[in-house]
Amino acid sequence: MTEPNSRRWIRPCTVIWLVLMGLTFVTYAAGELGLSGKAMIITLLIIALVKAQMVADYFMGLRWVRGFWRPVVTGYLLVLGALIATAFLTTG
Repeated sequence: MTEPNSRRWIRPCTVIWLVLMGLTFVTYAAGELGLSGKAMIITLLIIALVKAQMVADYFMGLRWVRGFWRPVVTGYLLVLGALIATAFLTTG
């Protein structure tokens, strides 16, 4: 018996969670397979930054915020990613 107000679709937060789990599996699989190289490291860094932005947007609620906070978090992630990539690419 179904309830009259029951939903038969997946909530957006569930979809985002599943995407985050999929991206986490990709990074785990890359480590288990021993994949390496600069291109792989940069790809994994980009995946980590995308995951962080998704968490900020959907689970911290910044997707619907106007004004100050969303650009600050996005800028922080971009600067952090650029610094990590620069440090990685300039060493060894």
